[in-house]
Amino acid sequence: MLRQYELVERVKEYAPQADEALLNRAYVYTVQKHGTQKRASGDPYFSHPVEVAGLMTELKLDQQTIITALLHDTVEDTLATIEEIEKLFGPDVARLVDGVTKLSKIEVMTENERAAENLRKFLLAMSEDLRVLLVKLADRLHNMRTLHYIKKEDKRRRIARETMDIYAPLAERVGMYEYMREMQMLAFEQLEPEGYATITGRLAQIRSEEGGQVDAIALSIKQALAEAGLNVEVSGREKHPYSIWRKMAERHVTFEQITDIMAFRVLTDNVEECYQALGVLHQTWQMIPGRFKDYISTPKSNGYQSLHTALIFERSMRMEVQIRTRDMHRLNEFGLAAHWAYKQGGGTRPDGQVGWLRDLIEIVDASHDAEELLENTKMAIYQDRIFAFTPKGALFQLPKGSTAVDFAYAVHTNLGNATVGVKINGRHMPLRTQLANGDVVEIIKSPTSEPQLSWLGFVVTGKARASIRRAVRAKERQEVAEIGAKLLDEIVGRLPGRIGKKAIDGAIQRLDMRDEEDLMFAIGSARLTDRQVMEALVPGSTAELPDDSDWAHAERAISIRGLTPGVGFELGECCHPVPGDRIVGIRRPDHKVEVHAIDCLTLANGADVDWLDLSWGERTTGAVGRLSLVLYNRPGTLAEVTQILASNRANVTNLQMVHRDEPFGTYEVDLEVSDLAHLTRIVSALRASEAVAEAARI
Repeated sequence: MLRQYELVERVKEYAPQADEALLNRAYVYTVQKHGTQKRASGDPYFSHPVEVAGLMTELKLDQQTIITALLHDTVEDTLATIEEIEKLFGPDVARLVDGVTKLSKIEVMTENERAAENLRKFLLAMSEDLRVLLVKLADRLHNMRTLHYIKKEDKRRRIARETMDIYAPLAERVGMYEYMREMQMLAFEQLEPEGYATITGRLAQIRSEEGGQVDAIALSIKQALAEAGLNVEVSGREKHPYSIWRKMAERHVTFEQITDIMAFRVLTDNVEECYQALGVLHQTWQMIPGRFKDYISTPKSNGYQSLHTALIFERSMRMEVQIRTRDMHRLNEFGLAAHWAYKQGGGTRPDGQVGWLRDLIEIVDASHDAEELLENTKMAIYQDRIFAFTPKGALFQLPKGSTAVDFAYAVHTNLGNATVGVKINGRHMPLRTQLANGDVVEIIKSPTSEPQLSWLGFVVTGKARASIRRAVRAKERQEVAEIGAKLLDEIVGRLPGRIGKKAIDGAIQRLDMRDEEDLMFAIGSARLTDRQVMEALVPGSTAELPDDSDWAHAERAISIRGLTPGVGFELGECCHPVPGDRIVGIRRPDHKVEVHAIDCLTLANGADVDWLDLSWGERTTGAVGRLSLVLYNRPGTLAEVTQILASNRANVTNLQMVHRDEPFGTYEVDLEVSDLAHLTRIVSALRASEAVAEAARI
């Protein structure tokens, strides 16, 4: 553990202007506050924040960050308060400490909810100042280094999983590869102990059998480059054990089949020498096609720059080579921390507004619950990426498997919401098309378009999922509120006398609602009974009513015109009602209104729920009807049926053979039709065909 004077000396070495007295006060404060607390290892607890501060000095961070590291656990684990820290160390340090501090553990929360709320607070604080992230990553790295002291295996695995899912990818996204690799290694050891032991054992065996082979290959690379007049540094290492494990899992291969377990790094003085070195290596050894990547001309989103190539050395041995300048190497290994710029005198906080971080904050705002936040955040920070371009040449990085809709949301949320189509490399393609590296993507938009719930079935980015869910929820709330407004009119009609805005305002206050829309939504989603609404509007009005007055049904039909199927209401899958059918609705608390045809057998199961008398409304068109067709089993029959459907302008959304009974085949077909008359004409045309034995609506 660093002693007090050692820590101060480290800071003064790269920041001579640092306030020595303030640093000493912070060191003493954390020692006093943590007092006799012990870690699982038996060490004094204050050794942890001191070691985290030491990690911050290795990154040469400013004194406020060092002090934050020293104090980061005091609010959570001692009697210290943010107010006290602000008084002693200033508002900036207090803000940083508050950002790193976890939320108090609320017993009623589930483990996922606690994790999500901690992550939510952390991400919001990080958006204000990225130094919060640097301290948190160092905190997690030191905790992982001492994780083996925790006796409970399930707790070790939970912490390791959280590290692998959240913190290692975050370290990668800000370019702190040293932190990422060590966290992955330590988490891998806990999560896959057998795999870790096997791979590290095999690496040790190779090391002992082949002796100094890595050094010998590095020397060969350096000599080849020296002969070309390049003065470079060359270093070699075995690949990261977790990297080998992941490659084995992805490619479904054994350790023996992994041929490029050695990686070499070439450091040059400038960019020109990087490309010269690449040319020399490709001329000296055979390059493996498809393995070259130029991250200098096209850096990663975290600023990472390097040339990557793979070569075949002697005896068909494969090796990976990374070529970069010395400055790139410094930035690549410690990323954001390596080029941290902070105006000591001006008091201006660092911006910290990185593009991917803004996406994370948007996800925090849009996520509805703990599971959704954790899911979308993990999607946003995982690392396997592809590159795609706008028609004007702007570059966007996306996870592998991303679709055109993911691309649209990556460009801008409003563009994603307005998307109706896409051209990929000049060709019209489905929105669910997965993008490949280098695709040029042109999004076709419409001002009247809205995100579709079905998009959630194929988008992969956290930002897209969060934005779609938020838009769909807003639309659902609006449409349910419209249903509620129509129901309110019916409820008001049963009250003695007329009521106005004053009565509605009074009801909002009595029911503890935020506004009129909140009231309408509660009525539409059946969170309030008719009796509760009547009593809130006119207190005492329900005194003379019998106990079963809540189910007094509407005397006139409530129109569903203008509402979107699947959002404000759902068309019954059992009866497939279409405009023109006599319909009723079933309303359950916190569920969408289910719309059924009046003769649907399912209605018998809904006797104990609230029924609504519904109508389609004027000019309502478009729904999916389902038909059962019995066709003669002979060549050309199905083609004749589809021709009948096409001539009647019916779009087939689903066609399925139910069973075959020679010489017949029974099919179920779902058709998009405008109304009942349209569906009836189609049934008549099918019955008149020689290819159709029976046609009936189901």
